[in-house]
Amino acid sequence: MAFATALVSIVATWLAVQEKDLLVAVLFSALQSTCYALIYYLLMAPDIVLVYLPVSVGILPLITVILVKKTERYEE
Repeated sequence: MAFATALVSIVATWLAVQEKDLLVAVLFSALQSTCYALIYYLLMAPDIVLVYLPVSVGILPLITVILVKKTERYEE
């Protein structure tokens, strides 16, 4: 299970880097962070998950979406 989650995380990271639409890239980044949180949980570190999930899946994408809305959505 952890190996499959790690592969999904690698694919999501690659897609986030390659994506020209910055909002979609933020979604891929949130998916990657969710996969990391699941890996932490599978590695028996629930205390890390309790901190990592709200910050990396909640606050960071929210701030990034706000910044993207203030600039251009599509990268050239």
